[in-house]
Amino acid sequence: MEGVVLFLVIAVVIIIILVVLGALLFGGLRTSIMFTVHSREAVIVERFGKFKRVAHAGLNFKAPFVDNTTRPISLRVQQLEVNIESKTKDNVFVNVPVAVQYVIKEEQVVDAYYKLSNAEAQIRSYVFDTVRSALSALELDAAFESKDDIASSVEQTLSARMREFGFNIINTLVQDISPDQRVRDSMNSINAAQRDRVAAQSLAEADKIKRVTQAEAEAESKRLQGEGVAAQRKAIALGIAEQYEMLRKVGIEHSAEQLLLMTQYFDTMQDVARNGRSNVLYLPSNPGAVGNMGDEIRTAMLQSQAAAEATQNADVADAEDRQRVSAQDLRDQEQARAERARSEAERRSREAAQQAQNGPGSPPWAHPGSANQG
Repeated sequence: MEGVVLFLVIAVVIIIILVVLGALLFGGLRTSIMFTVHSREAVIVERFGKFKRVAHAGLNFKAPFVDNTTRPISLRVQQLEVNIESKTKDNVFVNVPVAVQYVIKEEQVVDAYYKLSNAEAQIRSYVFDTVRSALSALELDAAFESKDDIASSVEQTLSARMREFGFNIINTLVQDISPDQRVRDSMNSINAAQRDRVAAQSLAEADKIKRVTQAEAEAESKRLQGEGVAAQRKAIALGIAEQYEMLRKVGIEHSAEQLLLMTQYFDTMQDVARNGRSNVLYLPSNPGAVGNMGDEIRTAMLQSQAAAEATQNADVADAEDRQRVSAQDLRDQEQARAERARSEAERRSREAAQQAQNGPGSPPWAHPGSANQG
């Protein structure tokens, strides 16, 4: 009987122990004794509301019903987005989104938890104050250019203020400066107008260069053409002078001008007939002058033939006389031949002029002496 009672007592004790162990392992009593902290996190253990210690990553223990734990405090780099609406110096309202990156170090967990009641709200307040102070002194265009300076100013201010509260500012980013849509449209219109003006100036400058180059080319071309025409006229004048001097040497002095004009007249008519692109034929003004034209041509040809023969005879005689006679005799013979040739040419010229005067409609310069008679 006593053995049965002892067995029952032992069984009851074992059951009680198992119940207690089960309650500790699987019940609320377990959670009041043991707790786990994840990596890059920290938990503060308080005893009766007073700071006791900081529990780090891993399995931790606390006194049941006496110690309490706070919410986990992250030790990772966190980012706080702050959207600020402010006014620039030229009275333009802009939206400035700012990203603040901060971290809590392990040795600063207590300060970060107890010194600030709402850390994010206070960080926003510092960001608002710094950004608005910076934008109020800048115009819109300068604000776009000073975006990095604004971010640096915010970072310096936050770093100095928040370090004593356990928050370390890593970086501050001013993501954008965005004015109202109407202001952006106006800025785009101004930029487009400026670019159009620059493009118009470039096109005008290119057109100016093109016109100046063309004008310089035309001026150079005309200058060269003028030099060519001048050289041509000079050659013609020299040729006429040589022909006139040759006619004068052979004794044709009075009708030399008419002969040269007649030759130029027929050369011009021949050139018109050869190079002209029209079917127009130049004729004298009356029908009877067509026959006289043939007489004039014949007369001119005879005069030219006579001058050529006289020149040829004079050259041959000169060559023979130079071989036979002395210099004084040569001068006398040359004078005699010149007199004979001149007399002969004058006689033939008078005969040709008298024949030409008998036909009406011929050019007045083709009849020697006709102008004096008129």
